[in-house]
Amino acid sequence: MFTVEKEEILRKIDNLLKPSVLVIGDMAIDEMVYGTTDRMSREAPVLILRHYNTKVILGAASNAAHNIASLNNGKVSVIGTYGKDYYAPILLKAFKDANVNTDYMVEDETRATTVKTRISGSCSQSVTQQIVRIDRETIDPLSKEAEEKVIAQMEKAIPLHDAVILSDYNIGLLTENVINKAIELCHKYNKIIVVDSQKDLDRFQGVTSMTPNQPDSEKFVGFFIKDQTTLKKAGEEMLAKTNAQSALITLGGDGMALFEKNGNFEKIPVFNKTDVFDVTGAGDTVVATYTLAMAAGLSKKDAAILGNLAASIVIRYFGCATTTIPVLKETLRKMDFNSCKINA
Repeated sequence: MFTVEKEEILRKIDNLLKPSVLVIGDMAIDEMVYGTTDRMSREAPVLILRHYNTKVILGAASNAAHNIASLNNGKVSVIGTYGKDYYAPILLKAFKDANVNTDYMVEDETRATTVKTRISGSCSQSVTQQIVRIDRETIDPLSKEAEEKVIAQMEKAIPLHDAVILSDYNIGLLTENVINKAIELCHKYNKIIVVDSQKDLDRFQGVTSMTPNQPDSEKFVGFFIKDQTTLKKAGEEMLAKTNAQSALITLGGDGMALFEKNGNFEKIPVFNKTDVFDVTGAGDTVVATYTLAMAAGLSKKDAAILGNLAASIVIRYFGCATTTIPVLKETLRKMDFNSCKINA
């Protein structure tokens, strides 16, 4: 039976302000371009968009860092790369505006600053819809020179932070050497290290926890998660293959499942299911809140509950969004956890 010690979590939630977190991964920005349209071009069969706004949002691993900064008043640093290009200062400014420390970022002129540009338009009496997406990225693994710079920055930064997140969007930052060195340093300095990766989870051996979604978990274990039996089997195999202390599998509309190496298993229902608008970036919110809560001394179960709660808040908004401790508190106080149903 799923239970929540609400008052206990409320007493500890302010502790999220204390720890500092380092995010290592594929940093990016989402460039949202908006306009209106009412006619086709004579030059080609395309819409003419009259631009009225461009919004820059931190995306990919940058979004995890932004979520942490919103929760702990900026006690977060990032290690990633950016190019020597037009978008580099835009990325760094977006970090600065979000109160994220960029002292450990690495410039690599051989790589593009990762940007996902989404162009959206609307016409009279219609909703805004995405027309096209343009990706600017270098997906090759880091060069040896850039890899050495990233590792040097990790050697400086990891001892100074309480927890580390490896955020892998498969864009090339997290090479085998970077991963192994990050884990080695976290073990050396007794730091929490959590992995949020879209593929090849067995590259990350001996971490504190990992937060894969259901499709990525199914790819890793080689079978579909169809019921409680296959879910438990998947979690147990994941821990066995990665030697992780725990795994938090996110299950979309079915909530989450927390597996611990000591055999503990907890199924956590989805919160505020009827309020879902956009799941973009929800995984980043989960790993950010979950990691920060563990670093603040909360149990893995309570950390997972807070991660789930934070995700239930940000998915009410379109695009990557963040939340704060006061909002978490207010939502937690109002939550009726007895009404949350667990799907087997």
